[in-house]
Amino acid sequence: SRYGPKMPLAVDCTAELIRCKVLDSSGRLKSHELILSYGLALVRFVNLITERKQKMVSIPLRQLAREVDIPTWVVDLRHELTHGKLPRLALCRKGCDVVLDWLRKTYWSRQLGNNLCEESEDEEQEEVEGNAELDSDAWE
Repeated sequence: SRYGPKMPLAVDCTAELIRCKVLDSSGRLKSHELILSYGLALVRFVNLITERKQKMVSIPLRQLAREVDIPTWVVDLRHELTHGKLPRLALCRKGCDVVLDWLRKTYWSRQLGNNLCEESEDEEQEEVEGNAELDSDAWE
């Protein structure tokens, strides 16, 4: 709140995504409302994070996201949320978790001296397997 309108993007995105998780766990919103809430937070995350890398010539979001290690399926999820049929709530929840993990590794761990980035090999393997599952049949 000390930054006012110049809040760091990572802080703003983290706050929006955590807000979605809190609303989800409260049980007060319907599935459709949660999809919209997660969707807005995910769309804003992809747009804001990749916008900094955009040059004078338009570069595809997938390429920009790859450059900063955002999974391609998250960009595809953003595209569906923006231009297509709304995805399932489970996919939005998974997207939120993956993006929060990305923020933790990319931003928050640096702020807190890398203490948050120590993961076991089992956790990393589960993440890789989960992402492969989402890549193959996320839209079915």
